[in-house]
Amino acid sequence: MDILILAVVIALVAVGAISGLVVSSRKKKQLPPPAPSSTPTITAPPAEPQVGEDAAPTAQEPRRTIEEVTLPEAQPTDSPVAVEDPVVEAPAAPAIEVPEPTAGRLVRLRARLARSQNTLGKGLLTLLSREHLDEDTWEEIEETLLIADVGVVPTQELVERLRERVKVLGTRTPADLRALLKEELLTLVGTDFDRAVKTESGVDTPAVVMVVGVNGTGKTTTTGKLARVLVADGRSVVLGAADTFRAAAADQLQTWGERVGARTVRGPEGGDPASIAYDAVKEGIAEGADVVLIDTAGRLHTKTGLMDELGKVKRVVEKHGPLDEILLVLDATTGQNGLTQARVFAEVVDITGIVLTKLDGTAKGGIVVAVQRELGVPVKLIGLGEGPDDLAPFEPEAFVDALIGD
Repeated sequence: MDILILAVVIALVAVGAISGLVVSSRKKKQLPPPAPSSTPTITAPPAEPQVGEDAAPTAQEPRRTIEEVTLPEAQPTDSPVAVEDPVVEAPAAPAIEVPEPTAGRLVRLRARLARSQNTLGKGLLTLLSREHLDEDTWEEIEETLLIADVGVVPTQELVERLRERVKVLGTRTPADLRALLKEELLTLVGTDFDRAVKTESGVDTPAVVMVVGVNGTGKTTTTGKLARVLVADGRSVVLGAADTFRAAAADQLQTWGERVGARTVRGPEGGDPASIAYDAVKEGIAEGADVVLIDTAGRLHTKTGLMDELGKVKRVVEKHGPLDEILLVLDATTGQNGLTQARVFAEVVDITGIVLTKLDGTAKGGIVVAVQRELGVPVKLIGLGEGPDDLAPFEPEAFVDALIGD
């Protein structure tokens, strides 16, 4: 019995030993690595700094005195070099131009005038060359003259004279008709006017010329071109920019003056035109100039206030002495409408001469006759283009030659 119990105990001890060996071998077996996951790894936040008694002790380092501290050595640098400001050259003074001489200028421009005006002359010659000059033909002649802006009364006078002379002439050769028409047109235009622009005052002060007209007729440009005409004739000129209402009018006039060496007297934009005109004459006297040209602002002939102001400019300028010329600038393309303008200006200031501009365009040559008849003053200058020397003294013979053509 005891032996049996001892055997059971030994068996149980053996079984327990075997079980322990199995368990210990399982503990030593390596586990496989975890499968990769798309979930991001979460790291723990850094520990917050501790303060007060919880703070970690800092490492103690030996302190240096100020004598022991050495400064870094200065690195050598190049000495600064003074940089000179760039030299900006002053703008060169504009070259003084030498205008074309005025003698024969209209003759040189005759071809340009003829291209736009000889319809009148050729039309009349064609009609007068008909074998039978009946009433219908004379009506056509009259109509041709009216279309050319000659005016009603001058047209009637010319037709009557032509009727009489053709009847007396009898046989009419082309040469006879040309001579006849030239003679009658010269009579109509007028050869007994004094068409010279007055540039001598008769006293010790300069001659004063005032340029007037409505808006858009080209007064400022005409004043600049007139300065070239006078310089070409050997006159010294001072320009007065009394057009203070139009932007850049003074600049435009000054540019014209600089081209021929003429000084421009100007004032602030919107300033008193009469004051500037007065100063211009004063400067002309001081410089000993031959002529002072005063460019006035354009104004509508229907505006009473503006026209009164023009009269004021005239009165102020006359404190230095009488005005030698008052030139009215008319746009030749306006035709008979320009006569109304001329009439009103003549009532405010004493017009002494006419400047017809744009006569090379659609203008009719007969306006020369009409405006002279209306005002009783001569056409002194005509504009025949955009060039600086396209303003020419009016010469009746050259003008009529251009009307008739070759």
